[in-house]
Amino acid sequence: MNIYVGNLSWSTTDADLKSLFSQYGEVTSAHVIEDRATGRSRGFGFVEMDDEGARKAIQAVNGTDLQGRTLKVNESQPRESRPRY
Repeated sequence: MNIYVGNLSWSTTDADLKSLFSQYGEVTSAHVIEDRATGRSRGFGFVEMDDEGARKAIQAVNGTDLQGRTLKVNESQPRESRPRY
């Protein structure tokens, strides 16, 4: 299952996400999304893990504090297609 993690601190790293979520199951991948132009965090990321661990993690981590920010955590939804100009 792919998990969306929002409201991340600018200093949060992939390793920070993996460490936080690995308490609830095996993490396949953890990635903080960065701005293409600046390389700076965009304040959200995605964690991929097994379904059972993901459900536990979503319940446990949503609304908790990481590096001074209250996290918004839920199951990732497919990205809607946007027209390209």
